[in-house]
Amino acid sequence: MYIGIDLGGTNIAVGIVDEDGIIKFEKSCETKKERKPNEIIEDMITLVLNILDESHVQLEKIKAIGIGIPGLADINGNVIFCVNLGWKNVPLREMLENALHKPIYIDNDATVAALAEYESGSMKNCTSGLMLTLGTGIGGGIILNGEVYSGFNGVGSELGHMVIGENFYNCNCGRNGCLETFASSTAIIKHTQKLITDMNEATTIMEKAEGNINNINAKIIFECARAGDNIANLAVNRLVKYLSIGILNIINFIDPEIIALGGGVAGAGQYLLDKVIDEVNTHKYYEELPIGKIVLAKLGNKAGIIGAAMVAKHGQIN
Repeated sequence: MYIGIDLGGTNIAVGIVDEDGIIKFEKSCETKKERKPNEIIEDMITLVLNILDESHVQLEKIKAIGIGIPGLADINGNVIFCVNLGWKNVPLREMLENALHKPIYIDNDATVAALAEYESGSMKNCTSGLMLTLGTGIGGGIILNGEVYSGFNGVGSELGHMVIGENFYNCNCGRNGCLETFASSTAIIKHTQKLITDMNEATTIMEKAEGNINNINAKIIFECARAGDNIANLAVNRLVKYLSIGILNIINFIDPEIIALGGGVAGAGQYLLDKVIDEVNTHKYYEELPIGKIVLAKLGNKAGIIGAAMVAKHGQIN
């Protein structure tokens, strides 16, 4: 068995996971991200020890521990940065190995989610797959020939920072035109707010937001688009357009068997998926060109724990 740790900006979730990617036990606590890294890491250690105690699973039965982080770590297990947690140059592997005496494997949370979908979700049994997590930003995870691809320095698959056009605001990374500034929940909210301000047009979005433009969220926008609201449809269609450009770029240089869409924006479900598939098929490189399937991810918020455990499993195999 393996332990998977999903380190998020809101919660830390820990699970004991079997070889097949099935969660046997899980436990979580608030991250309280304003704290220092060592305080958060102490909570991670405590959660692991508590879940072992409560599940009556001996530490000796655990082969390795995997962690999904909202940032990047180098090949030595040092966290280079986690922007939302304010972490820079944190020796996460060393601290956890010293406390738990188990091999520790660390990867980006989107890569971890992709591995979970490959092991037991929407990409199961495929040879190459790719996942885009459409949330506050956009993360990416790539599986090639059954293995995670993270690049030479272990920091690859930052697909959300692929530049695809010129935008009206800059990305948090400091550049202009990143995919996540067009196709994340943050992006569609910002664009909708801009449309409402610029167009001065009646919209059901403001009714659902109780008259406060700051209450607008992606769920409201998609609900209003389904109901035929003009501004909502303009915002959704723009997101679909640029998300499809990003997917087409990915197809042109990776040609994956499956592209899975996850994260909060993908909560729009089949409505969004149908639009993206139509847009991709309309603008693909050659009309006759076969492309992989575009699907919705299946595992939801369980992907973090499962994927982290599978990172540990793959690390042990290698």
